[in-house]
Amino acid sequence: MDKKDEERKNLLETARVIAVVGLSPDTAKASNSVARYLMAHGYRVVPVNPGHSELMGQRSYPSLSDVPEMIDIVDIFRKAEDVLPIVEEAVRLAPKAIWLQLGIVNDEARKIAEDGGISFFMDLCIKQEHERLIGKRKAEGPVGAP
Repeated sequence: MDKKDEERKNLLETARVIAVVGLSPDTAKASNSVARYLMAHGYRVVPVNPGHSELMGQRSYPSLSDVPEMIDIVDIFRKAEDVLPIVEEAVRLAPKAIWLQLGIVNDEARKIAEDGGISFFMDLCIKQEHERLIGKRKAEGPVGAP
C-alpha cells in the first residue's frame, strides 16, 4: 500500500463525522447513495444543503458554519467552479480532510486546503476508496469500535 493509500485508510478508520455538502434527497444521485453507504458503515453523516431542513433522517444545515459539532471530513458534491467558498469555509473549521468527489477538480481549492494544513483529496469517490481500502463490511457500531 502506498503512502497516499495509507493516509486515506487511516483517515477513513479514524473519522467519525462526515459533512456531505450538496447532499441530495434524490436517491438516484451519487451524493445520496454515498451518504447512505457511509451511514451504513458507522459514520455520522451531517447533511449540508440550504434547501432542506432534514435529509435522510438527519438535520440538514444551510452551511458548514452552522453545523454545531466537529467535522472530521468535508465531502463536497458541488461543481468544481462552486467549491472555493465551501473549501474556504471548511478550512476555518479545521476538519481532518476535505474531499472533492469523483469528477470534481479544483487546484485552487487544493492549495487553499493544503495551505491551511488540511488533507485534501479530489476526483475520488469516498465510497469507492472506503470499499477498496477497508472493505464493504457493515459496521456493528461506530467506526473503529470493537
